[in-house]
Amino acid sequence: MNYKDTINLPKTDFKMKANLKSLEPTILEKWEDIDVANYLMENRKDAEKYILHDGPPYANGDIHLGTALNKVLKDIVIKYKTLRGYNSPYVPGWDTHGLPIEHSVTTKLGDKAKELDKLEIRKICEEFAMKYVDIQKESFKRLGVIGFWEDPYLTLKPEYEAKVLEVLKSLVETGNVYRGKKPIYWCTECETALAEAEVEYHDHKSDSIYVKFPMKEEKDTYIVIWTTTPWTLPANVAIAVHPDFEYAKVKVDGEYWILAKELITKTLEQTHIQQYNIIETFKGQKLEGKKAVHPFMNRDSLIVLADYVTLDEGTGCVHTAPGHGVDDYKTGLKYNLPIISPVDDRGYFTKEAGKYAGLKIWDANEVIISDLKESNFLLASGKMVHSYPHCWRCKNPIIFRATEQWFIDLEKNNYREKVLEQIKQVNWIPKWGENRITSMVKERPDWVISRQRAWGIPIPAVRCEQCGDLILSVETLDSVIDIVRNYGSNAWFEKDIKDLLPKNFVCPKCGGSIFSKQEDILDVWIDSGSSFEAVVNTREELKKFPADLYLEGSDQHRGWFQSSIFLSVAKHGKAPYKAVLTHGFIKDEDGRKMSKSLGNVINPRDVIDKYGADILRLWVASSDYTMDIKISDNILQQQVEIYRKLRNTLRFLLGNIYDFDPQKDCVEYEEMYEIDKWAMLKLHKLIKDVTAAYDNYEFYKVHYLINNFCTIDMSSIYLDIIKDRIYVEGKKSKLRRSAQTVLYEALIALTKMMAPIISFTAEEVYDYLPTSEKKYKTVFVEQWPEYNEKYLEPKLEEKWEVILSLREDVLKALEEKRKEKLIGNSLDAKVILDIHDQDLKKFLTDFDESFLADIFIVSQCEIGSVDEGFDGKKAKIKIVQAIGKKCERCWKIDPQTGKDEKYPDVCPRCAKVLRAEEY
Repeated sequence: MNYKDTINLPKTDFKMKANLKSLEPTILEKWEDIDVANYLMENRKDAEKYILHDGPPYANGDIHLGTALNKVLKDIVIKYKTLRGYNSPYVPGWDTHGLPIEHSVTTKLGDKAKELDKLEIRKICEEFAMKYVDIQKESFKRLGVIGFWEDPYLTLKPEYEAKVLEVLKSLVETGNVYRGKKPIYWCTECETALAEAEVEYHDHKSDSIYVKFPMKEEKDTYIVIWTTTPWTLPANVAIAVHPDFEYAKVKVDGEYWILAKELITKTLEQTHIQQYNIIETFKGQKLEGKKAVHPFMNRDSLIVLADYVTLDEGTGCVHTAPGHGVDDYKTGLKYNLPIISPVDDRGYFTKEAGKYAGLKIWDANEVIISDLKESNFLLASGKMVHSYPHCWRCKNPIIFRATEQWFIDLEKNNYREKVLEQIKQVNWIPKWGENRITSMVKERPDWVISRQRAWGIPIPAVRCEQCGDLILSVETLDSVIDIVRNYGSNAWFEKDIKDLLPKNFVCPKCGGSIFSKQEDILDVWIDSGSSFEAVVNTREELKKFPADLYLEGSDQHRGWFQSSIFLSVAKHGKAPYKAVLTHGFIKDEDGRKMSKSLGNVINPRDVIDKYGADILRLWVASSDYTMDIKISDNILQQQVEIYRKLRNTLRFLLGNIYDFDPQKDCVEYEEMYEIDKWAMLKLHKLIKDVTAAYDNYEFYKVHYLINNFCTIDMSSIYLDIIKDRIYVEGKKSKLRRSAQTVLYEALIALTKMMAPIISFTAEEVYDYLPTSEKKYKTVFVEQWPEYNEKYLEPKLEEKWEVILSLREDVLKALEEKRKEKLIGNSLDAKVILDIHDQDLKKFLTDFDESFLADIFIVSQCEIGSVDEGFDGKKAKIKIVQAIGKKCERCWKIDPQTGKDEKYPDVCPRCAKVLRAEEY
């Protein structure tokens, strides 16, 4: 007789092969066929909403690992919340305006771009943006992200643009928008103003010079300044000193130099001076109002007082050009200084710069230094590497330049304070995010919102040709908003000015009726920052304000998070989000930033093509996103190995419930065997812990907990122990059904808990579940598993901790004997336990010896005395060969094997099963 045919081997005719590359596209087809996003929303239409609002990526290239990380994190949250019973639709969006796109387009066009008008540039930019919306959309879908991909929000849509202008109108109504001339960040390469969020800081090598300015009414006396921007000297109108610092007049080679006393030694070392005498010392305030003579411009330089002067570098006397610095500008207002900014849009000096007119400012540095040296006003020059602002798009160094721009006043109507108060109401994840954004909001200057570019939403301002006044009013905005809603923002460039303004509109200042359009566009952060109004408060499926969560990279504390809360407070008086979650940036295995020059860039498409999207998703979940996140092929290989273990666990569970009908075959908890109760305890503890981790957005804990459960609690312990029972006991026996009940419960719970992370695999498992248990077309409509407190028995857990600790020692002892060739399979062995502790000995004698043998996966076990053996923590363990003959069916060795007349090759246990099964 072939006893193998009588064993309950797991079902293996389902695929469940780890070939994600071929599996995942079939799952994507399924989701498309069932219109999964609408299917989820329809099944949750009456449920409470949970809204994660998508921050729009720029549509200017394919996705990278950072965008993949971001979208997968969002997808994990959305799927978890949906499984928890929420109506949580995901509407993806794209930022389709702005410098990143226009820069890519004009760079590609080259010189041809200068021949095109703004409308032509805008149309090319729109085509470019829509091309990359489609490319990125397919990449995000391939990651397994479920959303309304066929109906995303795009910032270039007319209805979106109109909403942005409505938000702007809220600020115009309160008087918080003004036109002014002050120094702002300016990119001479992109020829536009930049906001704080569009500036990056990189190391830059600058010229470092010490210059002496002659004191106007003191013979042979000079005040000494230090600067790293020689090109700003043509705009100098003052020198700032600190009122409370100690300054000195120092005699050097027949001249008298004025500088901070504390910096004398350092300055004179830099200028190679060895002999000097301090003539007198005095507080800085004594210098206020005195005048120096500009070394090469025909003007005076007033000595003023400023608290921002430091003693960290330089001379304690700060060159001041109100047209080229924020602090300088504020000092200029205080002292009524002229604001000179002799630099044009492209970074060339204008006529105001005198002899330097026509020079590029960076090239002028060398000329200015040479002239200062020739005129004997240069004391020293050198190079200095320091952190310097650069344009976020073209990566070139930028300048501070005073120009006329549109600003949002952050002080009027206590605007800044209102925003700071709302920041306190938000749940920042991690907590340090609150301090980060708070400090940024406190320190940021008024928001420059105008850009001198083509691709964006125009600021609908007009100039009165009669009096020259610039007009941006609620009345003109209302007219333009209606036009933009119907025709899009191109209408501003296409239509005649008369068709854009209200009928019979006249200048509020002079009554004039002839106007010209202004063509500045809005800062792109106004576009994306208005999405709470244009998307969350507009789309019916999303309407819930504030949104529950914004989730982006930590750089958005100075970007989208900040622009959104400022605009939302202006429009609604409160933050647009209840919680904000931020993640770090991608680094390589050695913690280096990814760059093409280092050759360490990993393309998410390459990872998917090699391993499958679920491996990339598993890596995302494994990472502590609160810090920078490392990735390499080695790290991905670790996730491949973890995935293999998870998948093998799922296959085992699925394969061994093929004949299990949960409606009829479930064994009640009270009637389960104790090890099955222990497994249920571990499962429900897992559900409790995993749920808490998901609720706290700690996905790396979810990853760890599930992996630990599958690898240790299941594979290494429980599944290992019950294989004999599952395969050998009677098909319908309570012994087998009790274990199958656990397997079934574990499979259902694990599938749901893994679904937000390894979504393709979970959907595949769901498709193999018994029809009676598959209520929906997708696993994501199922309800989240709930843990049962009654299963969490502390005494049961303590008891099994003792047994499993003893099991560890037995397994070590078995391994020793296996190496010595005393045994092969562990079923060849008999275990003799000499227990040290009398209480433990009494505890174990309550168990049947066959029960202990099953736990240790040996044929026989007894508690007795041992003269020599393996010294475990709780017992001395002796391994000997089991007594009896091997059963041909279960492979256990039993003294009674061969004594049954009908089944002479099996043990009594197997003979009993065979009779019951009527083989």
